Amino acid sequence: MPNIKSAEKRVRTSARRSLRNTSLKSALRTTIKKFETALVQNDVEQARLALKIATRALDKAATKGVIHRNAASRKKSRLTRRFNAVANQ
Repeated sequence: MPNIKSAEKRVRTSARRSLRNTSLKSALRTTIKKFETALVQNDVEQARLALKIATRALDKAATKGVIHRNAASRKKSRLTRRFNAVANQ
């Protein structure tokens, strides 16, 4: 346990941020999984909508610092490439 008042506050804030980040990452993974499910079922319209939602969620996560912006960009690129491969068949 920390003995200094500022260190005690750091423990509280880091716990709060950790909880928030865990929640946002979980929601992010869920949106990506919904996209992948729609892609597997060859439902192009549903996949298009899920891709839009996943892209927005990735951008928000990068803005809030939950994931790195380059990681968000990389994930968006990979999801879009997978969608285009299925949509152009």
